[in-house]
Amino acid sequence: MLSIIQAAGWPIWPLIACSVLALALIFERFVALKTARVAPPRLLDEAITVSTKALPTPDVVNQLAQNSALGEVLASGLRAFNNNPLCTEADLRATMEGAGRTVAHRLEKYLNALATIASAAPLLGLLGTVIGMIEIFGSQVGTGGASQAMGGGNPAQLAHGISVALYNTAFGLIVAIPALIFWRYFRSRVDAYLLTLELASEQFVRHILRLRKR
Repeated sequence: MLSIIQAAGWPIWPLIACSVLALALIFERFVALKTARVAPPRLLDEAITVSTKALPTPDVVNQLAQNSALGEVLASGLRAFNNNPLCTEADLRATMEGAGRTVAHRLEKYLNALATIASAAPLLGLLGTVIGMIEIFGSQVGTGGASQAMGGGNPAQLAHGISVALYNTAFGLIVAIPALIFWRYFRSRVDAYLLTLELASEQFVRHILRLRKR
């Protein structure tokens, strides 16, 4: 690996930095977007069951908010209802939508950075390719001018230029392709979570409105 880095020259270092950053972002998103941390399957039913018997205490609501992203949205509705039992449906929805936007922003965290890496890595690889081509032409046209270019130039410098061009092109694609795949995977996962949160919020709003009519 070290010999490849040396052969690729200095243009490969930004690509290495991008690969390390992409790996860190992918690992962080895998941890942050676990189902248990975003939308536990039975949390909505449990919240409805608990609040049907009696209004949850502030401590229970705080525990619900700390449970997951879905719990945070549901807890915002319970807090609005506890603070003002006569709150309108529009106010209740606005409160929960505000909490949902906060959660959505958190779920989408670092996705733009991962998309930027996926877009920039091929360009950085292309930059290395151009630099390698410049070195190739530099080896062909040396101090001897056109006559030396016809004679073949410096073979060692020619080989170095080719290696810089090819290694950077390949490494740029190696970084970009997984970053793009994982970005699309996390993007679809976040979209699915947001739909789940939206449907659960709508069901919970109707549940709170039924409680108010009692």
